[in-house]
Amino acid sequence: MIRRATLADLPAIADIYDAIHAEEEAGRMTVGWARGVYPTADTAREAVLAGEMFVLDADGGIAASGRINRAQMPAYAAVAWKYPADDDRVMVLHTLTVHPGLSGRGYARQFLRFYEAYALEHGCPCLRIDTNARNAVARAMYARHGYAESGVIPCEFNGIPGVRLVCMEKWIGD
Repeated sequence: MIRRATLADLPAIADIYDAIHAEEEAGRMTVGWARGVYPTADTAREAVLAGEMFVLDADGGIAASGRINRAQMPAYAAVAWKYPADDDRVMVLHTLTVHPGLSGRGYARQFLRFYEAYALEHGCPCLRIDTNARNAVARAMYARHGYAESGVIPCEFNGIPGVRLVCMEKWIGD
């Protein structure tokens, strides 16, 4: 089940972030995040307080999380989008995470389906998502689900310098 997160969910969301940071630091995962910079418990708290954080309950706890809103990253302005759309018709999924110990169970796919349905319910046929160019796993997963790359933009991403941000989109409207 995917639901809007509450403040009580913050420890579990932060645990997912910590597990991803640990996997990256051990060289078992390449995401391009930086511990203590992004994402942090404060990243999740801000999203929860804004009513924009969602969690997937499974396997006896929170298996995945992500922030959904209409806020486009500043770097998006430099992208030649295939589907130009007014801001009120664009929905963005930020910081989609699945706990590394629960990967391979289809939770990211479930989250993407939820995101797409949520966007349509809110009148947003244009979906946008981004990932670090170093994150080949996410890049391939988004492509498998119909997201096309529209540009790779060098930028500082949430306090992390030197990021090559892969901007992807999908049109789900008529």
